[in-house]
Amino acid sequence: MANDLFDSLRTYINKVSVNEKSAAEIANSVNAWVRESGEAVKLKIEEEVESTVLRMGFVKRAEFEALAAEVAKLGGKPVVTKSAKKATAKKSAAPKKATAKKATAKKPVAKKSAAKKSAVKKASK
Repeated sequence: MANDLFDSLRTYINKVSVNEKSAAEIANSVNAWVRESGEAVKLKIEEEVESTVLRMGFVKRAEFEALAAEVAKLGGKPVVTKSAKKATAKKSAAPKKATAKKATAKKPVAKKSAAKKSAVKKASK
């Protein structure tokens, strides 16, 4: 593809230098070529993404919502999609009051000294 670009540019430059075409005509030709190439690349990317997504087993959101609507029609129950749940959650969310935790004072723990432990052991023997 890069070779095609350089070859096309060389051809256009030669045509300008020989006064076969004007610079504006060449600019328009290059612009049209860039647009066409961009569209071709864009289509190729879309095809690759779609085939990869299908191969991985994912479903498009539009397809899922269409299927959900059809199931709702058949079953008679309304189906709530993820996007509808988000909208409902935002509307119904009430601001919660912040509750302050009370600080509890810890009592200092008295450690027994080694002398007291040895005295208790001697007394128990």
